[in-house]
Amino acid sequence: MESKPNLREKIRLAKLKRHQNVPLYTSRGNALDRNNPLPEYPRPQFERQSCLNLNGVWEYAITRQSAPPEQLHGEIVVPFSPESLLSGVGKILHPDETLHYKRIFAVPADFLHAVTYLHFGAVDCDCTVTLNGRSVGAHSGGFLPFSLNVTDAIRAGENEIRLAVTDPTDTSYISRGKQSSKPGGIWYTPQSGIWQTVWLESVPSDHITSLKVSPDIDRGGIVVELNTAPQNLAVRVRILDGETQVASVQINSGTAQLIKIPEPKLWTPETPFLYNMQLTAGTDSVRSYFGMRKFSVAADKNGVPRLCLNNQPYFHNGLLDQGYWSDGLLTAPSDDALIWDIETMKRLGFNMLRKHIKIEPLRWYYHCDRLGMLVWQDMMNGGGEPDWNVISSIPFLGKVLGDGAESYARFGRTNADGRALYKRELAAMLEHLHNAVSIAMWVPFNEGWGQFDATEAAAYVKESDPSRTVDHASGWHDQGGGDVASIHVYFKKLPLPVFADGKWNVENPAQPSPAPRPLVLSEFGGYSYHTPGHVYNPSRAFGYKKFKSPEKFRAAYERLCRDQLRPMIDAGLSAAVYTQVSDVEDETNGLVTFDREVCKLEL
Repeated sequence: MESKPNLREKIRLAKLKRHQNVPLYTSRGNALDRNNPLPEYPRPQFERQSCLNLNGVWEYAITRQSAPPEQLHGEIVVPFSPESLLSGVGKILHPDETLHYKRIFAVPADFLHAVTYLHFGAVDCDCTVTLNGRSVGAHSGGFLPFSLNVTDAIRAGENEIRLAVTDPTDTSYISRGKQSSKPGGIWYTPQSGIWQTVWLESVPSDHITSLKVSPDIDRGGIVVELNTAPQNLAVRVRILDGETQVASVQINSGTAQLIKIPEPKLWTPETPFLYNMQLTAGTDSVRSYFGMRKFSVAADKNGVPRLCLNNQPYFHNGLLDQGYWSDGLLTAPSDDALIWDIETMKRLGFNMLRKHIKIEPLRWYYHCDRLGMLVWQDMMNGGGEPDWNVISSIPFLGKVLGDGAESYARFGRTNADGRALYKRELAAMLEHLHNAVSIAMWVPFNEGWGQFDATEAAAYVKESDPSRTVDHASGWHDQGGGDVASIHVYFKKLPLPVFADGKWNVENPAQPSPAPRPLVLSEFGGYSYHTPGHVYNPSRAFGYKKFKSPEKFRAAYERLCRDQLRPMIDAGLSAAVYTQVSDVEDETNGLVTFDREVCKLEL
């Protein structure tokens, strides 16, 4: 006979019940087609007609052994990580485990051409790939795309793909963003495996391999750089305003060429005009687009340094954007979900999103480009365990850690391989996202998380991409690099800045370096309202100031903007980033709920 639980066990079970997370589905997640999730073309700025989307129902297993098991455990919906609701699995992959994937799929005979590539938008974190029993490649790193040449392994008819994935999460120095083995507060559920679209592409033997477009409004054109396979192919480039051709030139691969645009139409968030581009090399054809815009820093008529758009001062009114969904976690439940976030924030009056230590699928940047939303792009944080007491407290004593090796230990950056990995991934991110029209600012480090050699990193970013501004150390430990003086303010009144004698005087203990750079409030607010029925954990609510009703939340937000933020803008502030777009797990400080069902402000 089963014994009754004693009092201690009853208390434990009661506490467990109170702290259980609630499964929250978005309306788009509820409408998910398991066999055809995220079917849209995944690379809008380098688009071919050739695309075989492999998202959908795969088989999976999680084992302690790296070798593929004889029997898989069940079905998983790709591209959702096994930790998410929409994957249909709901299990965490631990660092000592291997996640195995398998799918049988058919390839039409007329799909295959001379060269076939297998593309992965992102797989977290280390994976090996086999196709029809043949090893076709491996990749390390959870946020960047990779492609494998599978020409010799693919065949018309039935094919079998397998992946083996491991993920150390925060037990290693790898880039991981907000993922934590102990989620809570500002740290979130760890995720693993495939979390962006998987697809096949087949091309002629002579084909275009890459495109780099750099708008130059001061010279009235764009600088285009192309690469082809084999090298030295001639590529015809046509520029279109809608369907009307405005320029046509031939460019040899491996060279950079300025293409003049007659009477260029400039891109802004208010008028997000995009030119179309058609690239042709032999029988290979690629569609793309670009926008004519310039991001820079200049002094206004009063000598105050400002962020500028198209050579004019332009205020960045932004939000911190974690890019998490209640049912898909890192992966949006649909393309419409990406659009809804951007359009809703525009309707609320914002013109910028700071994408916080995450790289989104390319379709998110495409929607920002076409809808008119500026983007500040963070680099993902990594490293070992930092000295949190030091890096989180001394900025509020008016001090910052140094920029050299003497600070590696406190920042958790003693591992040389980890520092080298960061630099490689930073370079890869700059290359991957270079063509995104909307990206205005690069943010290499945030609040000292995994920070090291920050001024060197900022200089590298600026040299690699002089067309954008750089916030080298958002919030804390400003060592004088980059283009902006960047502060975070929570828990206290926003400071009123004064710019005089070529420097900022900010009544804030963690004040920025006195160098004459635009002043940006790169995080503030974080007001919390716990919306009944739409929270991840009913017993926990993280935020920097909590309110018990939506009316009090709205009134406090309006007072914050009117009485504190507006005077900062009048005094010369160039940008403000409110925390944040949506609630995320324990955090209930979003302007919309985690499931995107309730907007806490009036549209």
